Amino acid sequence: MAAIEAGIGVLLLLTLTVGFALGVSPAATESPQLEAYAHDAAVILENEQPRHQGQSRLAELTASAAAFDRERAALDRRAERLLPDNLLFRIETRHGTVGHRLPPDVPTGTATVTTGSGPVTIRVWYV
Repeated sequence: MAAIEAGIGVLLLLTLTVGFALGVSPAATESPQLEAYAHDAAVILENEQPRHQGQSRLAELTASAAAFDRERAALDRRAERLLPDNLLFRIETRHGTVGHRLPPDVPTGTATVTTGSGPVTIRVWYV
């Protein structure tokens, strides 16, 4: 019985030693925060009153191509004020996009809101 306990003890120590030697991969700390920023911006824009007509600011934006063209600049200014200075954003609808060009291979946070006229996707990333 003592030999079995000693064997288990050696295996436990060996496992801990290997675990410390190899380490663990670092957690992706940016993604959850970016997801939170995108989600918060989506919730705020989804619940804002429209400037002209519709149920919400985002519903107004997706109502038609003409409404998108009319509201594009105002939405760009509103998103700039909503998000921290160290973030860039892109808001995508079926009628077009507002914001910055998304660079390749950057961590992003994404939130999608479904309106009566189609989805609106908000992407955010660090400068």
